[in-house]
Amino acid sequence: MPYKLLIVDDSKLARMSAAKALNALYPDWTRLEAANAEEALSLARETAFDIALLDFNMPGRDGLQLASDLLALRPSTPLAVVSANHQEEIVERARRIGAMFLFKPLNEQALGAFLQDAVRRLERGNA
Repeated sequence: MPYKLLIVDDSKLARMSAAKALNALYPDWTRLEAANAEEALSLARETAFDIALLDFNMPGRDGLQLASDLLALRPSTPLAVVSANHQEEIVERARRIGAMFLFKPLNEQALGAFLQDAVRRLERGNA
């Protein structure tokens, strides 16, 4: 079943890299892109999506704040926060709100593992 992935990162290059990995893993999936939290929240209110991939370091709201906001809108959404900032506090905060933490630079293997887990969660929710 094709899903829709929301990719949020203030770096166009990072969004392009995630999109390329997604296309290699799941070419039939659709993606939405946003450059910041405000844009992502606006998209989330207008358009349904199944899974979210959120950069941690962005201007305005960071990825953890955005994750909380998105989970308030859609509580069962699988999401991951992506960052080169590997501080244990950030990783733990991501886990506490129910987000997976992925390290930058994001590679296809890490994205694939997250997406497989997300699909399992979505399919269990629809069963």
